[in-house]
Amino acid sequence: MPITVEIDRNSGFCRGVIRAITKAEEYLSEAGGPRRLYSLGAIVHNEAELERLGAKGLVAIDKEDLFEMTPSAATGETLLIRAHGEPPSTYALAAERGFHVIDCTCPVVLQLQNRIREAYNRLHENGRNGQLLIFGKIGHAEVLGLLGQVGGDALVIENKAMLLEAIEDGRFDLTRPVEIFSQTTKSPSEFQEICSFIEVKMAREFGMDVHRFRGAGRVTVHNTICSQVASRHSKLINFSLAHDIIIFVSGKSSSNGRVLCDLCKSVNIRTYLVGNAADIRLEWFRPEDRVGVCGATSTPSWLLEEVASRVATLSRGIDERHAHLSATVG
Repeated sequence: MPITVEIDRNSGFCRGVIRAITKAEEYLSEAGGPRRLYSLGAIVHNEAELERLGAKGLVAIDKEDLFEMTPSAATGETLLIRAHGEPPSTYALAAERGFHVIDCTCPVVLQLQNRIREAYNRLHENGRNGQLLIFGKIGHAEVLGLLGQVGGDALVIENKAMLLEAIEDGRFDLTRPVEIFSQTTKSPSEFQEICSFIEVKMAREFGMDVHRFRGAGRVTVHNTICSQVASRHSKLINFSLAHDIIIFVSGKSSSNGRVLCDLCKSVNIRTYLVGNAADIRLEWFRPEDRVGVCGATSTPSWLLEEVASRVATLSRGIDERHAHLSATVG
């Protein structure tokens, strides 16, 4: 039986990224000759897709570029805010520089920004003196946008070790009420583990049974992980288990890609991360392998197809290599 290749149909761009790229392409393809569109940061964390969009006229700039511009220097230019979102200060700065803004912040992220502002107000009304905790990647664009909603007055942690460190040095107070949020693309199981750990630690601090403590209203957990991302985790586990080898396609800078690739590897040790078809190695494969090709929320479908096609063309070489190795051993 020859090698088979299947693409995970649940992989590829999430709705927020599709929306941002669609708006960018619509703007760049409008009549009137060549156009240029600036993007504040990479519109998607995938090098191949950025190269494709760059050829159409998309130019990525960063916050430093904005700060270095003089007032009104960008009058007549257009700036796209990507799906990750931005803090309010960014919009004010872009307007001061003269940019027309196309806001492509993902609706899920926008809702999260609103919920964090509301929680912050609740935690500080009537002298309540509560605290905000965000489970997310420090320095990630989405997280920076969330912090900007509350003037940076929130604690960001990436894992349990970071939380313990914050407890030990007093940045997280077990006696104060807390509302917990997650970056939209984080692992649901890791988020649940963090929240349960906090409840246990705080219950012990108050000398209470954890089940009784949960009714005290001192810990409020907000399920803010994107439903599309959350369901992708369970589907990706099943996809990985159904194949002999997994080729995971993702850009090097994609945090979502690293999370999902690690998830695949946790259930299928023969998981390999590639950025494009050129990264594929013949020695990874065996005859009759059932190959699964999948990717991050920032991986374009055309790249998944390209990688799958490359694997399919390797079939003959895989058989020949295996026959040669068998003859050598024999």
